[in-house]
Amino acid sequence: MPKPLRGVLAVAHTPFTDADEIDPAALRRAVDWAFAVGADGVGTGMVSESAKLTSDERVSLAGMLVEFAAGRGPVFAAVGAEGTRQAVALAAAAERAGCDAVMAAPPLAGRVTAAHLVCHFRAVADATALPVIVQDASGYVGQAIPIPACVELLDRYGPDKILFKPEAAPNGPTLSALRDATGGRAVMFEGSGGIFLVDSFRRGIAGTMPGMDLLDGVVAVWRALRAGDEAAAYRVYFPVCALVALQLQAGLDGFLAVEKYLMVRRGLFPTARRRGPVGWELDPETAAEVDRLFARLQDTLHGPPR
Repeated sequence: MPKPLRGVLAVAHTPFTDADEIDPAALRRAVDWAFAVGADGVGTGMVSESAKLTSDERVSLAGMLVEFAAGRGPVFAAVGAEGTRQAVALAAAAERAGCDAVMAAPPLAGRVTAAHLVCHFRAVADATALPVIVQDASGYVGQAIPIPACVELLDRYGPDKILFKPEAAPNGPTLSALRDATGGRAVMFEGSGGIFLVDSFRRGIAGTMPGMDLLDGVVAVWRALRAGDEAAAYRVYFPVCALVALQLQAGLDGFLAVEKYLMVRRGLFPTARRRGPVGWELDPETAAEVDRLFARLQDTLHGPPR
């Protein structure tokens, strides 16, 4: 039976070898670390570079995450694709691999009508017994999913089957609009990397889906918010926000460049290699500011080194 999705669900970055192959040892190390610092589950998403993986690699990556998670929490797999048939095949493969849920974003190329979006997500939902997280990633890439389309999907399948990750600008009001349009029935996750986490928490999210690079900080903020300790939440939240702000300056390329740099800094990945082609490269001055802010985050979490 699939494990329930709640709390901090970490999106794995895909480590690559110098030969541009997925590095299983580095991925296992990252998954073990994620659960050690408090992740409730793991999965794949935009920062897994899913769009640059082959179909076989995407299926293999999902299977590795299931194996490496070893029952410690739910595993979800991104199945967004340009074609409905591709998405359906990826969803079925994720279920066979033992995943607990799939996450589907709309096609990224071109514009799709609301009616066709509903048909697309219905096909994915009907292809698997797993819950489907409907991801609106239009704050970064692709098109927004109209709120009425989300309501239609929720009404048809119910909140155990259809969940949501609204990442459409403006993030907070979009969360509230979906919450209100569904009478609070929508199970919602946010994916801002932490920069909107406090505001999103107040709007009723069931969890957050950050990359692993700042996971210890995001877990600390989430736990403090759950405990009602706003002072503790804000202490950690501010350095997290500053780091995410640096990532935001160059879109998805900025996120990946900084995030993989930090995965190397943590000793989890041997290299910050991204799957090509890539855009923005991390320059030395930005890297130095990332180092300063990362040190501040670690001091906030653990105190300065003695």
